[in-house]
Amino acid sequence: IAQCLFIAGSGFSEVAKARASTSKVSCCHFSSDGKLLATGGHDKKAVLWFTDALNPKSTLEEHSMLITDVRFSPSMTRLATSSFDKTVRVWDADNPDYSLRTFTGHSASVKSLDFHSNKEDIVCSCDSDGEVRCWSINNGSCVTCVRVFSGGATQLRYQPHQGKYLAAASEKMISIMDAETLQVCRNALKGHIKNIESICWDAAGDYLASVSEDSVKVWSFTSGNDGECVNELNCSGNKFNSCVFHPNYPSLLVIGCYESLELWDIREKNTVTISNAHDGLIAALAASNASGLVASVSHDKLVKLWK
Repeated sequence: IAQCLFIAGSGFSEVAKARASTSKVSCCHFSSDGKLLATGGHDKKAVLWFTDALNPKSTLEEHSMLITDVRFSPSMTRLATSSFDKTVRVWDADNPDYSLRTFTGHSASVKSLDFHSNKEDIVCSCDSDGEVRCWSINNGSCVTCVRVFSGGATQLRYQPHQGKYLAAASEKMISIMDAETLQVCRNALKGHIKNIESICWDAAGDYLASVSEDSVKVWSFTSGNDGECVNELNCSGNKFNSCVFHPNYPSLLVIGCYESLELWDIREKNTVTISNAHDGLIAALAASNASGLVASVSHDKLVKLWK
């Protein structure tokens, strides 16, 4: 029934929207309980939103250049932000008047970051020189630093729940590293013809999706199957940019494009287009397993919630 709803195009609709910024919004993420949403972008600010009515809770204003990524801790009320100003900042979402930690050490723009799935003390970040650093929040120091790529790193994400791997995208490849040691490189996922814009894990950590402007690939990490490409969707028109697995339908991938969203049923190999979802590039998507909501942010300065 769920699949039929989506194929009919009637099972996914906008439920709220707000002006998130005075300029382009480029990243978003839900807290683990689904009650807060963080957004960030070109105005150097991160905004915390109450998701029930999409009202702003607070604005975080310490970065000196645009914000590239926002991530909540899976187990605490902490939030981390990365920026072109080469810093990573960690905040308490309950008391966000000032950052708890500012990590400096990257020699280039920090492009992405994520909290370790199982170790609440660790946050990891990557920069445009291809360097990956892991930081201890308690100690306020860098605990691991590796140069992973010859090209710049685009995005990194820890495998949820299992926390076995750290996936990091750079140009046309995804490096799969051991989450504990950052040994480079357990596996290199190759096959994209154009640069990868976005990656995301499903909630169970069994599948990783990667998006370039002309294709989406899904890689399996089920037992004995680590890193096999099991599904691919080629772009038939609108360029792809961002992705997230639907929180209620694990075989459904939501893909952000320019102005539109694509709903790809991986199992049934069907797609539905949600036209005019935004008035610009859909830069990032987030999903909340707690609330069943999907968030989208765009260069049109808006944040929207979908269900």
